[in-house]
Amino acid sequence: MGKKEEANAKDTIVAKPVDVNKKTETPTVNSEKNKIDYQAVYNDIAELLDQDPDYDDGSYGPVLLRLGWHSSGTFNKEDKSGGSNGGTMRFKAEGEHAANNGLEVARDLLHKHIKPKYPDISYGDLYTLGAVVGVQELGGPDIVWRPGRKDQGENKCTPDGRLPDGAKDSAHVKDIFYRMGFNNQEIVALTGAHVLGRCHRDRSGFDGPWQEAPTFFSNEYFKVITTRNWVKRDLGDGLWQWVDKNNPEIMMLPIEITMLEDKDFKPYFELYAKDTERFFTDFAAAFKKLIELGVEFKGDEPEYVFERLNM
Repeated sequence: MGKKEEANAKDTIVAKPVDVNKKTETPTVNSEKNKIDYQAVYNDIAELLDQDPDYDDGSYGPVLLRLGWHSSGTFNKEDKSGGSNGGTMRFKAEGEHAANNGLEVARDLLHKHIKPKYPDISYGDLYTLGAVVGVQELGGPDIVWRPGRKDQGENKCTPDGRLPDGAKDSAHVKDIFYRMGFNNQEIVALTGAHVLGRCHRDRSGFDGPWQEAPTFFSNEYFKVITTRNWVKRDLGDGLWQWVDKNNPEIMMLPIEITMLEDKDFKPYFELYAKDTERFFTDFAAAFKKLIELGVEFKGDEPEYVFERLNM
């Protein structure tokens, strides 16, 4: 979110000082309505990110981002089903969808270390707040976040197939994201989340990171996809992926190169490759929209810009 938008945000609690000449205090929400100190929740999640240097590239940040993304990306604007409201990925009926393979790592982390300490936080709020931590603590933009998601039962789990399939093409991307209410610019901005983390053969069937610094949020994903020479690598079992000809450890999914070649998407790939600030601004806005899809906010919830712990 840009400075102008931050300044104009209604009822936004800015936990991170934006004016070096003005002292601000980290807010604590302590009313009868809500006694959760969300900055404290943020801090406790942030403390967990690098507790296991042997996990992936040394950070749980990317998998927490993926958890928040996938728990939100099931929304259908036509019938208002899905989305982060309900926290339904905690149930096997949704948690075991093929696109959610591996996310038990993030869920278990939050369920074991955070939920017992803050039992009143909903699972939907917990998953999306964890994603905000993942973005901000790894160097990404401030994400304006607000509470208000309500836990729901297993009967609210969405059917499998609502999340993107990396083996398909740009037409599939449009079907998935238009269903949620996103435009082409927002779609490409959200795709930039692939700057963090990596694919795993035992989860998605694909393998490798999208760029050489998978625990640092930047616009490097767009630089990599728009400037390198991509060649196909067969993975067996009918799967294949693109790899960088000069550094085959770096990969792109089949769907991503078709997006780059799509006339509706390509201008935004090129824009974000050149303009980090624009990417950060657009990503922050699109990601806030994503994690709020399907949530019936009352309208009086405070909005937070959390103070960072490690950046």
